[in-house]
Amino acid sequence: MFTTASAFALFFMLALAGIASYVATKLKQPYTVVLVLLGIVLAAASYAEPLRFLREFHLTPELLFFIFLPTLLFESAYNMNIRRIVDDWRPIMLLAVGGLLVSAFVIGGALWGALTLLGLGVPFTITLLFGALISATDPVAVLALFKEYGAPRRLTLLFEGESIANDATSLALFLVVLGLVGQQITVLSLATGGMVFTTMLFGGAIVGLLVGAVFIAFIGMFREDEVVAITLMLVLAHLTFLIAEGANEIAQHAGVPALQFSPIIATTVASLLMGNYGRFKITPRAEEFVDKFWTQFAFMANSLVFILVGFLAASLPAHSSSLVIPALVTVLIVALARALSIYGILVPYNFFATPECRVPAAWQHLLSWGSLRGALAVMLVLLVPAELAVDGWGLEVSVRDFLLVLTLACVFATLFIKATTIGPIMRRLRVDALTPLEDAAESEAASIIHAITSIKLKAFAEKGYVPSEVATHMIAEHERVFGDVSKKITTDTASPFTLRALRLYLIGLEKEVLKDLFAFDEIPERVFRRIHGKLTLQSEAIERGDAPDKHRVRDKRDLFENAAEYVYNLVSKENQTQATEDEILYYRAQAILSRKVLKELSLFENEFKVPVFSPQILSTARAEYYAWRAEANEKVVALRANSPHIARALDEQLAHKSALRVEKHHLETLSTRGLLTPKLFIKLEQAYEEHSERPGA
Repeated sequence: MFTTASAFALFFMLALAGIASYVATKLKQPYTVVLVLLGIVLAAASYAEPLRFLREFHLTPELLFFIFLPTLLFESAYNMNIRRIVDDWRPIMLLAVGGLLVSAFVIGGALWGALTLLGLGVPFTITLLFGALISATDPVAVLALFKEYGAPRRLTLLFEGESIANDATSLALFLVVLGLVGQQITVLSLATGGMVFTTMLFGGAIVGLLVGAVFIAFIGMFREDEVVAITLMLVLAHLTFLIAEGANEIAQHAGVPALQFSPIIATTVASLLMGNYGRFKITPRAEEFVDKFWTQFAFMANSLVFILVGFLAASLPAHSSSLVIPALVTVLIVALARALSIYGILVPYNFFATPECRVPAAWQHLLSWGSLRGALAVMLVLLVPAELAVDGWGLEVSVRDFLLVLTLACVFATLFIKATTIGPIMRRLRVDALTPLEDAAESEAASIIHAITSIKLKAFAEKGYVPSEVATHMIAEHERVFGDVSKKITTDTASPFTLRALRLYLIGLEKEVLKDLFAFDEIPERVFRRIHGKLTLQSEAIERGDAPDKHRVRDKRDLFENAAEYVYNLVSKENQTQATEDEILYYRAQAILSRKVLKELSLFENEFKVPVFSPQILSTARAEYYAWRAEANEKVVALRANSPHIARALDEQLAHKSALRVEKHHLETLSTRGLLTPKLFIKLEQAYEEHSERPGA
């Protein structure tokens, strides 16, 4: 029952979690470690009368499973790049499925043997159940450290991709084994378990695709109404999870228990679909809000989980102390099983993989050592029924308490030993070393930052914002650093990586301008996706060191884009007018992007005391964008000449949208500055909305 005391406890812990995150940053420690320590301290302090209310908030399986877990899944999957996942799907899936199965069965078998030697008669199904729940990795703490120390992007993707995918594998295996506990294992029961495991994985993926597609279709319908679009995106994760769970209950009642759908897989797939395809259905402003919301919501969920893990540890029954030796043995077995699952999978994989697809040995060491246990393991152990009993159980503690002690021992060992040492290990393995391209980008970034800062400081001094004597000293220091750095990238013999880094920067600028065009409704979604896909392909080619293709807009890795285009072509007839409009807008946008880039290049050449880049590099980049702008303008002229009526109507639409955008902007400004009362603002806003919806508007 949720009471005033439990509500107060919830928000009190959230407030402390924010402070703990700040403390962890200052101490340069994973914030999950600090949160667990905070939970232990709060658990001890809750016996004092003023803090007794903390015991009113309980970490229930339902809260973990239906609220926290979908949140954490969505936040991770939403921000993953499907193209990079496709590039590395083999090692990710080998680790997530094969590696997890190896880990679970090694832990189950080795722990059963070790406990037997210790004189503890624990059935194999129980040790295998533990192997299934503890083999899922929690990337939260490690990924935070990866971000802090600058781990390679591909390594981060492998780690996070494996963690998300093996969450689903772990849950599926856990539920299958839990169903076998206390039953006689036969060939039929094993076959049924295998069928359930398979249908959970593939069925969950189908549910996720269907639910995600439906939500995306609705979001597209309500793009202009940000409240509706954002709301649909915010409830997607939990509704997908619940729909999969509901389908499982229906299958049970229908007498088809083998037909199961993994809610984790469903939520993950729906989130991937939304993050890689659906996010462009909403306005950039709404997208920014959704990103920040899920980041904050996931932080709050993780914070509560790890604080309450500390509470769980402090509330273990007294006779749990008899499991100290088994817990220590378990920690060692889990660590060895993880190492075996990593090296046993990736060493053979590297033997058959191409050189660019291999996983370096240093990365394998980090994947092995950085395998933290956390939220999901605790969630799964709490799903074990408190009254679960097995024949011949002779321990003082119940089955669930036994599993909980072993789980918390592994969680604590990975948090306090592995998480706190991952940074030094990364440095020792030189995983954080910069590539030549990153080294060039670092020099360019420093040059641009110090040059622009110098100009801004001069302007501030002229306007009196900064005292001239202070500004003079600061400007001199920035110009000194700028001069030192620019020497590396302004010579004619500058590294070829300098040009590649500049090209990546310019493509990033193009994407920014493209988003603005889409936000201002100057290009439709179809044109936006076409140009965005082309720019993505170009940046990936530059990162590889290949020549960018300025015409190709998509490849086989664009799974969701290709599927959506296929469905669209099936259900839609070709509209020649729309196709012509799209072509005009496509090349018009290309010309605008090129013009913006050329303006930026002019800034680098003329606004500073010395050019930010060498004349040769600037000339090469300028020539490319001059050529692209000329080609785009020629295409627009030709299309307008061939279809003058369509071009004229399009000009009128764009002019109307531009004028309406200016009007609405100033309407909001006048309201903010107090000229318009709320009633008057609503009246005028409605008038503009009606005007924009008129035919031809």
